[in-house]
Amino acid sequence: MKSEGVHAGMRVSDSATEMAQPVLPQHANVHGSVLGGTVMHWIDLAAAVVANRHCRRPVVTAAMDELSFLAPIQVGQLALIHARITLVDKSSMEIRVEVESEDLLTGERRHTSTAYVTFVALDPVTRRPVAVPPLILETEEERREHAAAQERRRRRLEHRKAMQQGSAASVSRSRN
Repeated sequence: MKSEGVHAGMRVSDSATEMAQPVLPQHANVHGSVLGGTVMHWIDLAAAVVANRHCRRPVVTAAMDELSFLAPIQVGQLALIHARITLVDKSSMEIRVEVESEDLLTGERRHTSTAYVTFVALDPVTRRPVAVPPLILETEEERREHAAAQERRRRRLEHRKAMQQGSAASVSRSRN
């Protein structure tokens, strides 16, 4: 029987996921390429799968770092979504999600976007943040990505603090 507490660490490969989504007309804008919001939805879904696999608990999206659309994915092409965990903190996890297009007739693939999504694990009863298993890094690439993720986390926390201070100042000004 599994313990209810946080278990031993998990490897990056234990939770990595790949999804393939055919781009259909209902996914497209007036230019015949997939809507950006649809790609964001696919990114969020893939990242949620990784986060759930890592901690085996309910998870919620806490943040999505900058997302740039480098190339369109056309109707009739395949959107390939690759997601893997890059960083684990006490209750949060950062997941890197890369999106490619694949032309099904030629096999040509093109990188279209990368996003970093942060999820927080929740206790299923209290719905409060709960500790997650540590991340086991096995390769040099995973260690490099982890170091870069630590820097992204530092910047995210700085940005959040600045936003909170700005909001507090706005509230204070509006009361005067």
